[in-house]
Amino acid sequence: MMQLIVVSHTECFEGEGPLLNRLFGEGMMRLHVRKPLAGVDAVRGLLDAISPAYYERIALHQHHELAGEYGIKRLHFTEHHRLLTNERQFTQLKAEGYSLSTSVHNIQAAKKLPAVFSYAFFGPVFNSISKEDYQAIVGEDFYWPTEEKMVPMIALGGINASNITRVAAMNFDGAAVLGALWKEPEKAIDVFKTLKA
Repeated sequence: MMQLIVVSHTECFEGEGPLLNRLFGEGMMRLHVRKPLAGVDAVRGLLDAISPAYYERIALHQHHELAGEYGIKRLHFTEHHRLLTNERQFTQLKAEGYSLSTSVHNIQAAKKLPAVFSYAFFGPVFNSISKEDYQAIVGEDFYWPTEEKMVPMIALGGINASNITRVAAMNFDGAAVLGALWKEPEKAIDVFKTLKA
């Protein structure tokens, strides 16, 4: 069964917390809170607006120090952050019960990932919806052999209702969606239901 992961809007917006609660209610199993320019208080405010019942489904990209405060056990490391982090630190975090994920942007880097990661985002698989200059790094006929994956790989970049089935055909273990949902937040629930179906 292919995972469907939602990555938050990069910026905080009015009504975001209640909308995320509704998405969780519709079956969103994993939310990556990615707010690269938001301060710790803004992320804390967002988490306060989300029902604690859903904290176990949340992964934090920034402000990992909030994990302990909110009982969140999923931490995501950007490629840059991963390269600056000692592998012993990852092993220690895993021993403390954290589930770790990361991002990679080329196949060579993906093949060197340590098994300490539960999964990795890989992309962009298609031309990005949210970043105009973020072009696909694999071809239309790309296929990832299972034996060449060090950890489960989650396709990221340009994924929408019209191409999500191609992600499975490429042998990815899941898809992460961002632009398709947040281009028009007022349509996010309907878009999510379509993607999930």
